[in-house]
Amino acid sequence: MSLPLAARARDLQPSLTLAITARARQLRSEGRDICSLSAGEPDFDTPAFIRQAAIDALEAGHTRYGPVAGEPALREAIAAKLSQENGVPTSSEQVLVTNGGKQALYNLFQVLLDPGDEVLVPSPYWLSYPEMVQLTGARVAYLTCDASDGFRVQPQRLEAAITPATRLLVLNSPSNPTGAVFSRADLEAIAAVLRRHPQVAVVCDEIYEYLCAPGHAHHSFAAVAPDLADRVLIVNGFAKGWAMTGWRIGWLAGPAHVIAAAAALQSQSTSNVCSFAQFGALAAISGSRDCVLEMAAHCNERRALLSDGLRAIEGVQLLPPEGAFYAFPDVSAWGIDSLTLCTRLLDDVGLAVVPGAAFGDDRCIRLSCAASPDTLRDGIERLARFRSSLTL
Repeated sequence: MSLPLAARARDLQPSLTLAITARARQLRSEGRDICSLSAGEPDFDTPAFIRQAAIDALEAGHTRYGPVAGEPALREAIAAKLSQENGVPTSSEQVLVTNGGKQALYNLFQVLLDPGDEVLVPSPYWLSYPEMVQLTGARVAYLTCDASDGFRVQPQRLEAAITPATRLLVLNSPSNPTGAVFSRADLEAIAAVLRRHPQVAVVCDEIYEYLCAPGHAHHSFAAVAPDLADRVLIVNGFAKGWAMTGWRIGWLAGPAHVIAAAAALQSQSTSNVCSFAQFGALAAISGSRDCVLEMAAHCNERRALLSDGLRAIEGVQLLPPEGAFYAFPDVSAWGIDSLTLCTRLLDDVGLAVVPGAAFGDDRCIRLSCAASPDTLRDGIERLARFRSSLTL
């Protein structure tokens, strides 16, 4: 007789993105010709000066337990970055260093939410938000954001969705999976609504802040609406901008009492982030942004390549992404649900992409442009070949 699982574990769904990426890797290891456009992971190496800083920290003996909330110098550097670069005045006591952005979000949801609370999640959404919220016992209320509205939160819909139970609004810009980038005007309109609802806090997932297409810019909500800063939390990290996905270093910033509670939770779960890795992160955030801007420029070229290729395929509707490194085309004209489509793409033409159902929109699929131009061209060709094989 197998051990029974807790209800929260029975309902928990594993990350479909990671599952598809793992399956693609397995098939490749078995000799299959696989083109993977599933993972949101830069294909660049972590810049050499960052790697060297971690090596130097190892040699200097930074291999022991460290402060739970993060190395003081790194917390100070993150606070300085937020203050100077994002226009959000922040002290080191308002920063928690976490094991990636995921832990920052998980910690935050655990210390802010109670059973019965509601969290507004704009849809399409990053697939981990609902699962993390549900683990707290809170409820997810989806806020539909259509392609016709640029996948942006519409103030009227936001106003209508807020209830007395609403505790938190999740904002992700640039967005995974849609690539939408909220303008300053977009954020000002959201702020105007939230001023009428003082019980609603905001968590801003800014992990893709450096990855904006030409003509678009990232704005931090707390800088746009400084009067609301006492109920704004910022989640970010080093994975995307600095190509440090495997380093697992993120951060949570916000009101000091929330950060203290999240640090207490972290002390009872994972404790401190890898000590010597934090010194690599310190070098990254304290150093020149040239490497970040260079990788972002490559991302812009690849995003355009992927977008142009997709729009040339019959039956594909795409709102060109404005940031991050994803495209989220509507392929509903093909008459296949997204999970079946992605399964067939992998089996029939060796193309790994992610079903839109995982992000709240079964009409779409998500493709990543965090791959070489040759890989992107290969993926576009495989998708076009699959479409040509369909009889609609």
